[in-house]
Amino acid sequence: MNHPTLSFSLISFGLIAALASPLASAQVTSWDNSPYNYNNSPLNYNNSPLNYNNSPLNYQNSPLNYNSNNGVYDNSGKRIGYEVTAPTGVTNVFDNQGNRIGYSPSKK
Repeated sequence: MNHPTLSFSLISFGLIAALASPLASAQVTSWDNSPYNYNNSPLNYNNSPLNYNNSPLNYQNSPLNYNSNNGVYDNSGKRIGYEVTAPTGVTNVFDNQGNRIGYSPSKK
């Protein structure tokens, strides 16, 4: 007797996006570190890739700029992104395409 197999994609339920979200994996120890704090939020324009200071179109952040000092590298030395410090003191980490992949809260 054959039974139909029920299969589904995690992507269809949005679970992959939720698992990749900083909100899903953040270990919050205080409000200052929390992704719910507007200073740390990607909804804050200072942290947004739409802000030219954070954009990969800004030559300072470009992987083509060999004099850039804000690159982020993996253990093998491959450039995986760049970091930009916002005026609020939050350090944002973006991949080479400009997607915000992490942050470090202000040290104020």
